[in-house]
Amino acid sequence: MSSQQKQSATRAARTPAVPEPTGPRPARLGAAAALTAVEGLALAALGTYMLIMGLAGSPDSAQQAEMGGLTVLALAVLPLVAARGLWLRRRWSRGPSLITQIVALPVAWTLVNGGGALIAAGVGLAVAALVVLVLLVNPTATEALGIGPRETS
Repeated sequence: MSSQQKQSATRAARTPAVPEPTGPRPARLGAAAALTAVEGLALAALGTYMLIMGLAGSPDSAQQAEMGGLTVLALAVLPLVAARGLWLRRRWSRGPSLITQIVALPVAWTLVNGGGALIAAGVGLAVAALVVLVLLVNPTATEALGIGPRETS
């Protein structure tokens, strides 16, 4: 073991573990968790629909519809896991939720440009994504997750 590894191990041993957040869950964090969960559930519903229509319907390509459904179902896992983490006030959950919202914005733009009923879906998705982004960068939410300014050493 090199001296640098020993120093790193010693520093890690002296550093206290991150304490679990205490007190009530802020409403902003609960709202962010709920909206993220709704997005995940909507993705899961869409993936299930695509999968069922690929199996039971008459799509142009059944294989493509089934694979699309499975892909959307797999993508639904990220916001659902992030929502659970936010609800339980897990520090790691903020990143996946932020990524989900950032990815949702171009999807919302594409839906709005699709016309018809897709405009309402796109606007709803964009509003939800922007609201969650604002809620997650709010100091109340970051403190509730145990995220604070980095200490300089």
